[in-house]
Formats: sequence, C-alpha cells, structure tokens
Amino acid sequence: MLLMPINKCHPGMRLAKNIYNEDGMVLLAVNVELTQRLIDRLFSYGIDYIYISDSRTDDVIQVDIIQDETRSRAVHEIRHTFKRVMEDSNKRGAVSYYDIGRNFRDVMNMIIDDLSAHQGAMVMLNNMNIKDNYLFQHSVNVSIYAIMLGISYGYSREKLETLGLGALLHDIGKTKIPLGILRKPSQLTSDEFKEMKNHTTYGFQILKDEPNIPLLSAHCALQHHERINGSGYPRGLQGPDINEFARWIGLVDSYDAMTTTRVYRRPLLPHEAMEQLFAGSGTMYDQSQIALFRDKIAIYPLGITVKLNTGEFGIVSKLNLTVPQRPVVRILQDEAGRELKEPYEIDLSIKHSILISEIGEIKIEELDTESGMPTLL
Repeated sequence: MLLMPINKCHPGMRLAKNIYNEDGMVLLAVNVELTQRLIDRLFSYGIDYIYISDSRTDDVIQVDIIQDETRSRAVHEIRHTFKRVMEDSNKRGAVSYYDIGRNFRDVMNMIIDDLSAHQGAMVMLNNMNIKDNYLFQHSVNVSIYAIMLGISYGYSREKLETLGLGALLHDIGKTKIPLGILRKPSQLTSDEFKEMKNHTTYGFQILKDEPNIPLLSAHCALQHHERINGSGYPRGLQGPDINEFARWIGLVDSYDAMTTTRVYRRPLLPHEAMEQLFAGSGTMYDQSQIALFRDKIAIYPLGITVKLNTGEFGIVSKLNLTVPQRPVVRILQDEAGRELKEPYEIDLSIKHSILISEIGEIKIEELDTESGMPTLL
C-alpha cells in the first residue's frame, strides 16, 4: 500500500485502509474505488493522507495496534461527554458528572489492553478520520500516545489509568471556550488568546471534585501547557514543579497538534514534528521523555514516499525498531525517475551513507499520479 496525499489521488484508485467518521464508524471501507466526488468529499473533511492499493507494495501493511472497537468506543465517549458539558455550560450552579470516571475507565482498560498486546510495535496514528471536530480525535490520540509511553516507562496499571484519564480529558476545559474562538480560522487576538488559555483552569475546575476522577488526572488538565523553563501557562511552573504525568501529556499533546490538520495551517509530517520537539528539548520539554517518545513513534510512516540522497525514489516498506529514523526503503524508481521492473530494498540502518533527503510524492505510472513552530492550543 502507498500512503498518498489526498490532493494527489485520482479516480480509479482503491482504498487500502478504512476511513472513519467522527464517531469512529467506517465512512469508506477498504477496496472502495475512488471517484472525484469521493476525493473532493475527503478533502473537504480535512483528511490529509490515505492508503492506496498498489500491486508493487501490497505486502506493506500497517498493523493497527488499537482495535476499531476500542477507538470507536473512545471517540463516542469523549464526544458524548464533551457535548454534554458544553450543553450544561449555561446552567446555573455546580453540575456533577458522576459517570465520567466509570465510563472512561472502561475505555482506558481497552486502550491499555490493546497497547499491552503490541509492546514491541511503534505507534503510527495517521488520523485517517474526518475532522468535523478536531477536539474529539485529538483527545483520543493524546491518550493513546500517553498510555503507550506509560507502558514503556513501566507504570503500574493503576498509574496507567490515571495517566490515561488525564490525557483523554486534558482538553475538557475547551468545552467552556466560545465556539467563535475555538474554531476561528485566523490568528486569535490577545484577548481571545487569553480566554483560550483559560481552558486549563476550566478543565481543572470541571474534574477536581468528581469522585471517580483522580485528582492527579485533574492536575493534568491544569498543567499540560506548563513548560519546564517556566514559559508555559497558567502558572508558569518550572521543571519538577510540573507533575510528571502532565509533562508526558504536554509533550504528546504538542506532537499530535503539530501532525494534525488545523483550520489555520497544514499538518507537519512526523519527522518534522519530532524535530520541533527536539528544538525545545531542555527548555520546553524533558529531553529523556522526548527520546523515549522518538523511539516509540514511526517517524517515517509505512508506505510514505521518499527520495534518497542517491536520487532514487521509493516508499518506506519496513520500520527499524532500534533505529526509527533509519527505515527500510523499497526503491520504485531510479535516479532518472524511471520505473523499476524489479523494485529492491535498502536498509538505511546498514547503508549509513544513504539518507532520506525528501518526503513527498513520486510519479507512479501505474497509478498516473504525482506524487516555524505552529501555535499549539
């Protein structure tokens, strides 16, 4: 399969992986033949890349470490809860949500079980879902990343649940932000940005008194925008004053925000986002946490097209677990752009002089296709 930008797809191509709607249900199933109408719809939904079938790469398969049932349940619960909190915003007096902890603990256990069954795998969330509401999918992605890191770090089951709840609900305070600010397609004014930053405090206020939510999870909502050099908000905490769970969540929250389409900018590719994180190493983020995250993330997703410094073109066909930045590349075109009758593979972890020089689209005759740090809220 090939991982292709939606704007480079054309009618006649066939999907190699399912595409999901905002409820986590299948919107378009594998093997569906694309029409221009479907392509236009996917583009309007904000889908950036899709997997396309190709006979030369049919053996390149991404194994989903999170089951469809798990993601669908997680998205449903977060969407239902967030919308309920939004609707309750106009009610007078305190509103309690006694079922939040119980419902989300079930979701946490499903995610923990899925990730525990694939501890040796690298996480690759390609966000092939419609973006009708970024907040729901983002919350689920952050929880998956955070739990994956918690498992790698050796946390107990109880700590994983607390971390996961804090991650899944870290942005619940945005339900109190006016939609005009939350969905504004242009730069926020200083007053709007000040109100946006209040989502951390709002989130803490929503969660802190809930009997089924650990107080530590509520502090994750409060502190996930704090940075170790004191440049974050709401309190400008530094280093060890920031809860360890909140530091994990702040890291993966930034990464997922950078790699997801937003109304005001294009998404970064995984390796670009990782470079941004390392640029903030020791100042914004903990260096050891970034290093562990780097080793668990597929920096170059399976199937994505690449150009090597030799001039050859190909796709990432295998991941190297020990050296994520040096994958195996299947060469499909020579340095002159000619299609190879017999593609071959280069293991970049062995061929040290060969580097990935470009990430992007390549011409594929068979398919007739050509293939600053953003503001993080």
